[in-house]
Amino acid sequence: MLLVSHINTPHFFCYHIQLQAALGFSLGIVSMESPQKMMSLGCFLLLSLLAFSSCSHGAGDARVRNRRSLTLSHDLSKEYKPSVDDRLFGNSKLKQAYAALQAWKSSIYSDPMNFTSNWVGYDVCAYNGVVCAKAPYNDSLTVVAGIDLNHADIAGHLPDELGNLSDITLLHLNSNRFCGIVPKSFMNLKLLFELDLSNNRFVGPFPEVVLGLPELKFLDLRFNDFEGALPPELFSKDLDAIFLNNNRFHSTIPETLGKSPASVIVLSNNKFTGCLPSSIGGMAGRLEELILSDNDLSGCLPEEINMLNTTTVFDIGKNKFTGDLPRGMEYLQSLEMINIEGNEFRSRVPDTICTLPNLKSFTLSSNYFDALDPVCSPVALPGLEVDDRDNCLPQEQQQRDENVCRKALSEKVDCSAGNCRRPIKQEMPKPNPPPSPPPAPRPQPPKPQPAPVPAPKPMPYFAPAPTPTASKPLPAPAPITFKPAPVPVPSPEPEIPELWPEPAPAPAPAIPPVIYQSPPPPPPPPAQSPPPPPVFSPPPPPPRFFPPAPAPAPQVPEEAITIPFSFEPFQLPPNLGAHYVSPLRRPSRATKLKSFSSSTGYVIFHP
Repeated sequence: MLLVSHINTPHFFCYHIQLQAALGFSLGIVSMESPQKMMSLGCFLLLSLLAFSSCSHGAGDARVRNRRSLTLSHDLSKEYKPSVDDRLFGNSKLKQAYAALQAWKSSIYSDPMNFTSNWVGYDVCAYNGVVCAKAPYNDSLTVVAGIDLNHADIAGHLPDELGNLSDITLLHLNSNRFCGIVPKSFMNLKLLFELDLSNNRFVGPFPEVVLGLPELKFLDLRFNDFEGALPPELFSKDLDAIFLNNNRFHSTIPETLGKSPASVIVLSNNKFTGCLPSSIGGMAGRLEELILSDNDLSGCLPEEINMLNTTTVFDIGKNKFTGDLPRGMEYLQSLEMINIEGNEFRSRVPDTICTLPNLKSFTLSSNYFDALDPVCSPVALPGLEVDDRDNCLPQEQQQRDENVCRKALSEKVDCSAGNCRRPIKQEMPKPNPPPSPPPAPRPQPPKPQPAPVPAPKPMPYFAPAPTPTASKPLPAPAPITFKPAPVPVPSPEPEIPELWPEPAPAPAPAIPPVIYQSPPPPPPPPAQSPPPPPVFSPPPPPPRFFPPAPAPAPQVPEEAITIPFSFEPFQLPPNLGAHYVSPLRRPSRATKLKSFSSSTGYVIFHP
């Protein structure tokens, strides 16, 4: 029994049948013989059994070692160096690549298309599926930058030596028959940008080694046999695309889902359970496609999905979601396809879904909706495909049986009582609509700014009528300057508007405008201004300064003219006009516009 326990079971079964047949045939012949012959026959059979067991034990050990190489992995030694002459390669990187590719070729069991038939010799850059390029850190160094074995139908496993390909940026192996697990030596692939292992036969838990690849942006593990739970760190990693559909993952979707910067997430055809995390609203502005169909997700949809204003594809078909659709679906302005078939939704289909501007396909079949807005009718909108079969809609065709609908709708579902749809503040859905309405009101307030009234105000400032007072003494110009400061002062006096329009036509001979414009330079001292404003005395000052002869008013402009000549910068009317116009033509503040250029992914080197 000790020996039999070490025998490989399938081989031992075959050998056991053969031994039974041989034993029965021998017993039929030797039954008539002497007991001595029987004993000799027994010894012969025992020796034969031992021989068979030793052979099958050797074969079993070989198979066990082979299987262990598929399921066990260890870190690749940093001191690993292939025993090949360095002079056969251009550099040490190509030598390491040669050793890794040769080890990989030896682990291939089947290559029906002879894809790796030319993986011989030392020119690894000539191998099928191998891409060489200049190293990103050294232009004079040629390295293996990528491997593409897509659709080669190769059967084998991934050896640890692949960790020596430390310069590859892409590894495409989809549509093959590779099995086993992803080796831990992949942690050495620090430049890997795209990893595509889809449509193979890989097994085991989620390969967490990929989470340590700093440059990884594209992860495709579709159509394999990975199982277990998803690590929460997956959605915290800076990935642009995550494809995990058609595996055996069984767990709840981590709450870190909302932290993912990915634009595409596909988790369909697995065994995920529980609620759709409410953190999904955190992907607003980034997520474009979310596909969660064919799982066991349940509960009510969180209202945070209405924040996905950039999502074009939303597929949650064939799950166990229930309750009504959340309010605010009109915020999904970018949505082109929505699939909620095969769930347990009920109540009314909101018309806000069917009126989305970019919606082209709406599949709501196999639910328990009992009311449908006319806008959502399959024939209402020509550019929209609506599938409403197998519901409880009284006016539509191909609906469920009335008894089935009555029984299902009699069970009330309170989404507020569960944990899947938590009470949400009314402010949360607002981030989606703001992009359209707020821009209209915000530009309106700045519009009144370009038309400020201060521009006309400086005009009366330069149009003070009581200039004659400034001609006689120096203190006189100070009060004169304050008269223009209060705008209401010139308005009641008819003389001031009459005198001002005369210089406005820009007549050179008009001396009075020069007189009124000359005093502005002395106005800086505003302290003495308050007393004169109440004294409106354009006529009284002439008698005060000229008591003997009130008629020589023309002499006053002459004296006033002499005073402005002393101030050379203010003598010429054209200069004064230029100085006056300049504040009116002040340029408005320019707004700086920032241009953002978005680029996803890293540069991939091609030969």
